[in-house]
Amino acid sequence: MKKNHLWLIAAIVAGKGLFAQNQQQDTLKVHQLHEVVVSDSKFELKRENSGKTVIKITSEELERNQGRTVAEVINAKSGIEITGSRGRDGDVLGVYARGGRGRQVLILIDGVRVSDPSTFSQEYDMRLLSPTNIASIEIIKGAASTLYGTNAATAVINITTKKSSDKGIAGRFQTSVGTNQTTADQNYNLGSISNAVNVNGTLDRFSYAVDFSNRYKSGLSAAVTPDNEEDIFSHFSTNVRLGYQFSDALEVAVYGNQTKFSNEYDASYADAANLGKNQQDRAGVAANFSYGKGSVHLNAAYSEYKTQSKDTFGESETEGNNWVLDVYNKYVFGKQWHTVLGVNFIKDEAVFSEMAEFTILDPYANVVYISDFGLNLNVGGRLNHHSEYGNHLVYSVNPSYVFTTEKGYLKVFGSYATSYITPNLTQLFGAFGGNPNLEPEENRTIEGGLELKPNGKLRLSTVYFNRNEKNTIGYDANFTSINLSDEINAHGLEVELGWLPVDNLQIDANYTFTERKGDNAIRIPKHKANLTIGYQWEQTQFTLGYAYTGSRLDTNFMTFSNETLEAFSLVSLTIGHELIPNRLRVFLNVENLLNEEFTEVIGFTTRGRNFRAGMNLNF
Repeated sequence: MKKNHLWLIAAIVAGKGLFAQNQQQDTLKVHQLHEVVVSDSKFELKRENSGKTVIKITSEELERNQGRTVAEVINAKSGIEITGSRGRDGDVLGVYARGGRGRQVLILIDGVRVSDPSTFSQEYDMRLLSPTNIASIEIIKGAASTLYGTNAATAVINITTKKSSDKGIAGRFQTSVGTNQTTADQNYNLGSISNAVNVNGTLDRFSYAVDFSNRYKSGLSAAVTPDNEEDIFSHFSTNVRLGYQFSDALEVAVYGNQTKFSNEYDASYADAANLGKNQQDRAGVAANFSYGKGSVHLNAAYSEYKTQSKDTFGESETEGNNWVLDVYNKYVFGKQWHTVLGVNFIKDEAVFSEMAEFTILDPYANVVYISDFGLNLNVGGRLNHHSEYGNHLVYSVNPSYVFTTEKGYLKVFGSYATSYITPNLTQLFGAFGGNPNLEPEENRTIEGGLELKPNGKLRLSTVYFNRNEKNTIGYDANFTSINLSDEINAHGLEVELGWLPVDNLQIDANYTFTERKGDNAIRIPKHKANLTIGYQWEQTQFTLGYAYTGSRLDTNFMTFSNETLEAFSLVSLTIGHELIPNRLRVFLNVENLLNEEFTEVIGFTTRGRNFRAGMNLNF
């Protein structure tokens, strides 16, 4: 593969009609200025009636970013830093929102919490996600434990997968190839391949969807080494979903997923034959029953996680599984009161020297009041009952007021919310430092902001947040897990802009200021900004992206000291064209267009200028 060159493929693509992407001519309609908001209330409310600035990543935006990982797409949003997303595919990802750590971000897939109970931080490994099966992503920032429970302290990333077509049979094939090279070694060899196929449809009351995807990356070493000896990453994902509409009121779906990846990596900055294998198996059921002004929803899933590693430190294996059940009733009183009553059950299990487990049973309630004079109020509470530490109460109050104009609105909003993070199985029962007497970490977040939408072509929002973190779990002098007495405070400002200055030209921008006090803000930039400019010319679309990441601290494990990493800026360009309307589209994108050299994590490789070409075929 190293002797193949991208230029040949680019020439073939250009010969078929100028580069393209899966996007129709009306791509630049401002979908995100009109979307409903679901994540912060579990109701489909107009954005103006929400007391948050929820980020919505639409299917159109995901199509424009074909070839990029989910982490890369989310990393361009305000308030979030995903370290590792700019390096070699397969690098461990650190998800930091609002000055927090990965354990404080909750990931949902189709409304079901996902996390690996066998890991130290109990985070969900975002390398398991396949973007080809995702319909949309909603990101709600701030404390959201009242609706979503443990880990929802700084952000909730709610991923919705694609549903079946109304046609009897439909499908899509996606493929792309590209380079995978460093700034110093611009060899233009092909080192990146991605493929996906999906077949779905609806036959009377029966719906089905089956998809498979894989991606392969070579050409880069995980750690910075003199010879850049390549470490290969390969990823495979399969999804099956079957649904049946028993009546107009009752719909039931069952689904299954298997995702696994193999990842070569380097240990201790020394190039060696190190290999990690991760596998996730999930099965679940989703049911909805509607009645009058209400509906009952059930989401349940069982997941198994398995990690194997073989490196210079030896061989190891971890196994974990969890059960998640969420049942809730939504009911609307009149047109003003939207209520949610539910109960959430979680059982986490992992194998250490022996099987360890805990259970969580949380009743919760949420009420949204939408007045006819501009006042909106979102109030919720949850009683967390944990099998180890007992009970813990969290709550949230989120008022907003909307001043309507002839074509838009001005929204003023604020919130006070608490959240919690349960100690994980390793911290409670692990062989090294386990302490079954741990209490949950507690978070408190205060927010206040404005959102201006004077018309359908402009939206500007700004929000200030202040977060306090206490009972953080750390270690004592004997390396036993304890709740630390020191508190951590983070505050910041997030600004977002969506603008259509003229027809077919769209500008999206955001800026984030984050300051964390109480410990070292490792890998959290104080300043971060993103700018995207998209232009549609007949069947061709041009998207120019700019991303600035400010200076931040990182730990050099060779010297065990913290160092300041320099700020850097990255520019990207995507050109797309629709060859056959609604059928065939091709694209070419260039990442790190200016081939800037930068460090994301000390000692680990980052990508230089890279090209990718691909196509989408709908059938």
